[in-house]
Amino acid sequence: MPLWDGRFSEERKNSLIDFSESISFDHRLYRQDIEGSRAHVKMLALSEIISQDTADAICGELESIQRRIDAGDFKFSHELEDIHMHIESALIKALGDEGARVHTARSRNDQVALDVRLYLRNCSTCLSAGMRSIQTALVEKAETESETIMPGFTHLQHAQPVLFAHHLLAYVEMLERDLGRLSDCIARISECPLGSGAIAGTTLPINRHLSAELLNFTAGPSNNSMDSVSDRDFVCEFISCLAIFAMHMSRLSEDIILWSSQEFSFIELGDAYCTGSSLMPQKKNPDLAELTRGKTGRIYGSLISVLTTCKGLPMSYNRDLQEDKEALFDAIDTVRKICSVYPGMISSIKVNSERMLRAASDPFLMATDMAELLVRKGVPFREAHSRVGKLVRHCRENSVSPEKVGLDAMKAIIPEADEDCLSLFCPKKSIAARELIGGTGFKEVSKQIRRWKNILLKKKQANMLSDAKCKRMSAPAN
Repeated sequence: MPLWDGRFSEERKNSLIDFSESISFDHRLYRQDIEGSRAHVKMLALSEIISQDTADAICGELESIQRRIDAGDFKFSHELEDIHMHIESALIKALGDEGARVHTARSRNDQVALDVRLYLRNCSTCLSAGMRSIQTALVEKAETESETIMPGFTHLQHAQPVLFAHHLLAYVEMLERDLGRLSDCIARISECPLGSGAIAGTTLPINRHLSAELLNFTAGPSNNSMDSVSDRDFVCEFISCLAIFAMHMSRLSEDIILWSSQEFSFIELGDAYCTGSSLMPQKKNPDLAELTRGKTGRIYGSLISVLTTCKGLPMSYNRDLQEDKEALFDAIDTVRKICSVYPGMISSIKVNSERMLRAASDPFLMATDMAELLVRKGVPFREAHSRVGKLVRHCRENSVSPEKVGLDAMKAIIPEADEDCLSLFCPKKSIAARELIGGTGFKEVSKQIRRWKNILLKKKQANMLSDAKCKRMSAPAN
């Protein structure tokens, strides 16, 4: 029977038990639930609400319970609903009345809010490390291909020559913003709800500042008990961070899918990161990139699910909030999988630099260079743009490439044209001329690669610590 059955005279229907249980998915919070309970009983003892001997006994048994769950030697039952009641019931079974003191001045409402915050704090460390590993793979590939020229695209049309490395570094910048958003989110998560009780706090003389300190909540205790137990903004925000990350990865996936198609033939992915067709023996499909693109919608769905759950809830806690976890866990698991496979796929890319350069050597891609040359000669930009546009039209109508028009014919359209205009139609020169901050110039891109290598080197030690923490992090229990 559940620990709250004193109020009820009839046994619950099995259908209700199966419908209302959450242990099938919230069991992964067991480490956080135990961590929170240890801090709680330490605070109770220091506040002289329970004895130190009782606190020591509870903490000792909590360690035993964690070892049993870690080893897969702990039985979960739908009748006990959730991870909180499982651990508390195990304490009571082992310690009797002393174990029952663990829930003093606490509700499952503030308990679950605490557990999810602790879980996300841990997850953010691991997910950040995964995002860094993708950044590292992109920077390494950019360094290897630092002089590879490709056509840049707008509207999926050839626009101007750019460095392939510059294109890759654009995604490194996106991922850095993803990491920043995740860090900002954790700052708001670092507020401790423990002690808020079910809705109104407690009459017992607890020390909420101590609880927050023991659990390393840097923002201290929450300020409003009703908000504390009903708040899931941090869940929405966390999934939102993951959704934006997934959107960035979907865009990168789309580029990779296009580049690896026969029409582009810019890159080839390693065989280990592709699949074949059950019917067509010749096929080599970029399924990893396609699945990443598809799973982005799944993460969006998680975000919409939680937002919809929260949108019409009256104050304060409502059982609807149980529905946040499956969506949250699924989004986290999906991002974790993307982070585990993407760095290797990026590293496996073989670049067809000759094909890229041929595509970027279309003289029309240097039309903007000519317009800007005219600006340097004193022609207003809009007039320069118009005159070069007329030259392009002339070339298209007469099936002639602009570098073969000839100076006299060019001057008939662009009076300011001179020999300098005839030397513009070279992608290497076009790129070399763009040595401004954030530009695609060879020197600027090399500088950005060095900058990112330095940033990632400084993060390497932190990532190593994160990897060690990930090994102890909450994976689904057996």
